Amino acid sequence: MAVTLRSHSNVVFPCAFHVVWCPKYRRRELGGPIEERLKGLIREVVNDKGAWLVEMDVMPDHVHLLVEVDPQYGVHRLVKAIKGHSSRVLREEFPHLKSRLPTLWTNSSFVATAGGAPLAVVKRYVEQQKGR
Repeated sequence: MAVTLRSHSNVVFPCAFHVVWCPKYRRRELGGPIEERLKGLIREVVNDKGAWLVEMDVMPDHVHLLVEVDPQYGVHRLVKAIKGHSSRVLREEFPHLKSRLPTLWTNSSFVATAGGAPLAVVKRYVEQQKGR
């Protein structure tokens, strides 16, 4: 997979990021219907914020994303929007999460540019996480 050059009125950019975050206390809560709903919520926020979802995988205790983000918007703002929106919606729709966790997500996340490895290698890594 080649790097995609994105652009808008004054910037051309290839900004792809590998992002990982987990639920509070690394609880294994992200399976079944929660996983499916979370994937839909992530897609909604990514589209709403004008970013591009390249690959996504949800494990029981963490989330992997490969996203391309406009550098003027920033990956941190995108992750904050995803975590905030998904926490609010999932805790409303799955009330047991409120009693198990004071907040759905930890405050931290891992973000790395995908420029150090070919995008296809990072994409394959994210795709293969389910098999581990």
